[in-house]
Amino acid sequence: MIVMGILNVTPDSFADGGRHNDLEAAVNRGHEMLAEGVDIIDIGGESTKPGVDRVSEEEELARVIPVIKELAKVGARISIDTMRASTARAAIEAGAQIINDVSGGLADPDMLPTAAKLGVPYIAMHWRGHSKDMNSRAVYGDVVRDVISEMQERVSAALDAGITKENLIIDPGIGFAKDAHHNWEIIDSIDEFVALGYPVLIGASRKRFLGGDNPDEREAATIELTKRLSTSGIWGVRVHSVKPHKEVLNS
Repeated sequence: MIVMGILNVTPDSFADGGRHNDLEAAVNRGHEMLAEGVDIIDIGGESTKPGVDRVSEEEELARVIPVIKELAKVGARISIDTMRASTARAAIEAGAQIINDVSGGLADPDMLPTAAKLGVPYIAMHWRGHSKDMNSRAVYGDVVRDVISEMQERVSAALDAGITKENLIIDPGIGFAKDAHHNWEIIDSIDEFVALGYPVLIGASRKRFLGGDNPDEREAATIELTKRLSTSGIWGVRVHSVKPHKEVLNS
């Protein structure tokens, strides 16, 4: 199971906003992750926490491209966390190798054809709307059935756009338009997502449903969840702190 390390080059991400919001700090954190054995560094320039406004394309590019270029120089395997096709293209050209799109191609109609043309792995997350709207859309009949159905629609759209099956990874979108009960139902039924036949990424790191008043207090619960998921057959976990998760997986 791979460990994807989160590198948010943002002032307002929920767990680490502002900690790596300049080139030197971000690159230093990337080097730390590499030393800790990270498999993929996921670089993002736009917070997707509930309620935040979107940043401009220009701002997003200014945040992520210099960091990608510097970490690509030392051979890092990099994913670009973006909903914009133009940012994804620029990031791949700068040295990233994977696109991680929290909207699963819904936020930008150019994303799926762009990912297909670039020929790189594409992570499609379950998504029901931008940060301003997501909490109001956490309504399901059967959350597992509904999310699987909506994910299958995104898989079909990706394949129809020309993304190959081998390049497609799915993410059920823990914490996106889902309450704590929904999140645990998905985790408890993770084998049903694995059974879809695509690599599954889980991004639950330090999220509110794990408890604790602030994100740093949720790290122990995040590590326990990684331990639990290590035998589930998923492809990987997306986490803030690389070292303890690698240690759990290697123990």
